[in-house]
Amino acid sequence: MALLACEALTFAYPGSAAPALREVSLRVEPGEYLLVVGPSGSGKTTLLRHLKSALAPHGTRTGRVLFEGRPLEAVSRREQAQRIGFVMQNPRDQIVADRVAGEMAFGLESLGCDPARARLRMAEAASFFGLDGWLDRATADLSGGQCQRLNLAAVMAADPAVLVLDEPTAQLDPLAATEFMALVRRLNEELGITVVMGEQRMEEAFADAHRVVVLEEGAVAACGKPRAVAARLVAGDSPLAAALPAPARICHGVVGAEAPAEDTAPLPLTVREGRRWLRRWCAERGHGGAAPANPTPVEPTGRSKESSFASPSAAEPERCPTDGFGRKTGASRRVGVHGCDAALSLRDVWFRYDRTGDDVLRGLSLEVPPGSLCALLGGNGAGKTTLLKVAAGLARPLRGSVRALGRSARRGPFPGVALLPQDPQLLFSQPTVAAELAEMADMAKAAGGSQAEVVELCDLGSLLERHPLDLSGGEQQRAALAKVLLGNPAVLLLDEPTKGTDVLFKKRFGQLLCALTERGVTVVMASHDMEFCAAWADRCVLLFHGAVAADDEPRRFFGANRFYTTAASRMSRDVFADTVTDGQVIAACGAVAAQATEGECP
Repeated sequence: MALLACEALTFAYPGSAAPALREVSLRVEPGEYLLVVGPSGSGKTTLLRHLKSALAPHGTRTGRVLFEGRPLEAVSRREQAQRIGFVMQNPRDQIVADRVAGEMAFGLESLGCDPARARLRMAEAASFFGLDGWLDRATADLSGGQCQRLNLAAVMAADPAVLVLDEPTAQLDPLAATEFMALVRRLNEELGITVVMGEQRMEEAFADAHRVVVLEEGAVAACGKPRAVAARLVAGDSPLAAALPAPARICHGVVGAEAPAEDTAPLPLTVREGRRWLRRWCAERGHGGAAPANPTPVEPTGRSKESSFASPSAAEPERCPTDGFGRKTGASRRVGVHGCDAALSLRDVWFRYDRTGDDVLRGLSLEVPPGSLCALLGGNGAGKTTLLKVAAGLARPLRGSVRALGRSARRGPFPGVALLPQDPQLLFSQPTVAAELAEMADMAKAAGGSQAEVVELCDLGSLLERHPLDLSGGEQQRAALAKVLLGNPAVLLLDEPTKGTDVLFKKRFGQLLCALTERGVTVVMASHDMEFCAAWADRCVLLFHGAVAADDEPRRFFGANRFYTTAASRMSRDVFADTVTDGQVIAACGAVAAQATEGECP
């Protein structure tokens, strides 16, 4: 008997023209690890929330959800609370206590657990999840990764039969996300916990899962073992193939055109498998490990259409080549005019939130040229969000100077500087997306372009009549971005703008940012998405302990890092030098293949 089952589940939100779920039928067996993937708005969160009655969204539903053969409505809320654990996307949304020990105990106390048994459960969970030294810490002092680990530990202390996770790593830095995924894998492998996870990051989860379910427009488009699903997406030339783990994307990009007999082995899903495949592929073509000189960039798949957000006119010739992501290569992209004042300048900036608290920024200095895209990276708590608040004029430093667009810091935000916060819900106050955009367009006199143009750029056409809070995380990010763009900022500050968004929108978003910088807009983006930063940024800045630890262009930045780097770099660094994106690895392989064809030894 299946532990969980959905039978012809169909669901529509109030006022929605199309259902969010369409005839979804699934079975989850005890001890299984099921991964649910799909584009933003495909129904992942809606499906996962239907697996627990207290979280089920309001709307019209047909079909049913079963738990151990019983309709979920017939399972008491108390039993569901104990046996169906749920971890949300935003780590802090789930925390209710002010101390770690109180958070660990809250669920057990709510279930009426015997105090002695509750203490034993807490001790076990704290030991397993490495929280022994945290119990007296304030939850407000924890980083995002620590909060999510605490959420997982608190849920597991109740000893659930199934663990449901809704994009749990969306707001975690790469290292924290890897640690979290390892914990989930241990729970499944060592304790036999059934896992159902919706996730956009698939580098670790895809290979760990027993089965993968692909949702498209609320319906099941594919379901099966990870390699079979990956092969199906690749064979069908599905847009979702671009969301597969980097080794699979690179392998497909390299052998897709030539498809020799020796390369018909299953797609590699992990970095280890990808390294083995790449070494063998290169060795068969006589490449011994030295990188080809200046590999030719992969031809782009097409750039975004011209608009008032794009500076090059239709008559202006393309000034430089693009790589496989459709972005201009770093050597030729505009990164500001030498000799001009920086669009944003922070010098020896110190900042703390509380007079008696710890410094968050510690002598930080950073200059961002006009018309450039600067990516801020670093772990949770490194100071990225605080830097953006200071740069926007929303937080005044204790000492040091801050200048934006030639103006010094004064009380209130800098004119011409816009900040898209990490939580997009902070920007919403209207009942529909259309009303949100109309409000901003009226305030800004539509200076940033017509509403219709912004709606198209951010792919909001089907969401205009939806309530902003009913949207998925990725859809909320797009709606908030559209609202900010209508203000026509000269400096655009973005805090985790790609979290929760799918790979298809990330490409359009990257092209949009390039169009903005070509127009002269300066973009500073805090992000945990290393692949996106490697592909689109002009420079990457690593923050550590409140200061700048590294500052370089993406290829050198990620090529020099061992841990804080892309999957493409980890896969190829022993074969090619400084190939940090899928497109660069594929281009290097193309150069190897071309030299082998010409009979030259690389």
